[in-house]
Order: sequence, then structure tokens, then C-alpha cells
Amino acid sequence: MKYDLSNKRTIEKLLSEAGFTFKKSLGQNFLTDPSVCPAMADAAADADTGVIEIGPGVGVLTVELAEIAKKVIAVELDERLRPILKKTLEDYTNTSVIFSDVLKLDLKKLIEDEFGDCKRVVICANLPYYITSPIIMSLLESRLPIDTITVMVQKEAAERLIAKIPSRDVGAVTLAAAFYAEGELLFGVPRDSFTPAPNVDSAVIQFKIRKSSAVNVRDEKLLFRLIRGAFEHRRKTLVNSVSASGVVSKERLTKALGELDIPLTVRAEQLSLKQFAEIADRI
Repeated sequence: MKYDLSNKRTIEKLLSEAGFTFKKSLGQNFLTDPSVCPAMADAAADADTGVIEIGPGVGVLTVELAEIAKKVIAVELDERLRPILKKTLEDYTNTSVIFSDVLKLDLKKLIEDEFGDCKRVVICANLPYYITSPIIMSLLESRLPIDTITVMVQKEAAERLIAKIPSRDVGAVTLAAAFYAEGELLFGVPRDSFTPAPNVDSAVIQFKIRKSSAVNVRDEKLLFRLIRGAFEHRRKTLVNSVSASGVVSKERLTKALGELDIPLTVRAEQLSLKQFAEIADRI
């Protein structure tokens, strides 16, 4: 039986039958706008694609991905959704669900074991707002053999993740994401597209994974420690913010900036990723 998962009443009935109640701690807002998930699926997959979906909820996006992709594996944290997903996905033989925390899964092994017959593998997700950046950064840092990450996130988070570098909108996560991938805004999603409606609007963004890092740097860990320290006190100068964070001494950083002809008054938001890499190499 196929369910109209864009119908609020259908979702409420499925949830009620399963005795399901929303958990604010899991950031659960289920998508009911009928135009959003087909657009996400079209942007993420084709007939040769294997998809890992994170947080399928009741399966609204899962169903659309299953209609297009070769194979879909959904990873869901909330065990209470098991009976609901069993119903909504029963007609899709190319789809399976793993009940686990995606941050604890060995995704490289999952890809190797499950997607050998797919030409490419992608990740697609409607991410809970409270854990957006940790999940995206974990996926990028893992250097998975994937082509793209297509995600719906809070609009403000989307703008920060794909902000122009350098600019006032940049944060540490902007530079970290840009190191691994090229980000693009696909479209916005208003708050009334969900049940229950959140207090903010959302947006769908896509990261195209780089074949090699955006910049060459001798010590990636130092680079990211430097970036985090630089934005820890973003109103301060780079020298004061980084030294206050304990990443490197003020004297050593001042020397590095002088060698690169970067003013000591510079703030983190004014530097490119390449300049951060050059500073890291100097120190």
C-alpha cells in the first residue's frame, strides 16, 4: 500500500497508530510539502546512484529517492519509527533501513558492502537543526567515496556553510566545509512545509566533494585548530583570538603574519582559506 506522505492527516494517522510522539531533543519535524522531496531526490540521484539517507523520519524523502535511485539505505536514530517505516517503505524493494546513530556507523564499510553495483554513491538528508554541522563535518572529514551531499538544514546554517570566502558571513565551519567540497544553495523551504512547523525557515544545499583538498597544507589538524581559534572570538583580531584560544603563541603568530605581509589588525573573516593554510605552514 502506498501512502500519501505529503498529506498531514496521513502522517498524523501513521504516527497515532504507532503511538508516536515528537521528541524535541531529536529535532523532529516531518516534511509535508509535496514539492520539496521530489526536488531533493532529483538533485541528488539518478538510476545508477546508491543513496545513504540520514534521518528518514516517516519516509517522505526515502520514497522519492527509491523511485529514482538504484538503491537506498536509510539510517534512522529513533527506533520508535520502525513500525511506521515498515509500512511506508514496504513496496520499495530497493530500500532498507538501519536503526543506528550515523555518527557511530562505519560508512566506508557500508558503502563497500552495499553499493558495489552502483556507479556512484551520494548522501541525502533532512538534518535535525541541532546536529547539522557535526554531521556534515563528520561526513566530509571521513573522506567517504561519495560524489555529493545534499541536505536540508536551517536557512541560517545553510547561509553560513556556503558563505563567500572571505566575507562577514564566514564562520569556522564555512572554511572547513570549503576545504573538502564546493557548496551550492539549491532552494529555500518555508517553515510551514513541516509538521509540527519549526520557528525558522530551511534551505536545501548541495556539496560536491572535491577530488583533492581545496588547498595544500602540511598539517591539516593544525589548519583546522587555527581556523577554530581564529573564529572563537571573531570580534578580536586574528592574533588576539588565536593566541587566546591557546593554539599558538602571539609572538609566533605575529612573526608568521609579518613573513606573509598580512596586517596584524586582520580578523578571521577577512582571510581566504589559502591564507589560513599559508599561516599554518609558517607556524
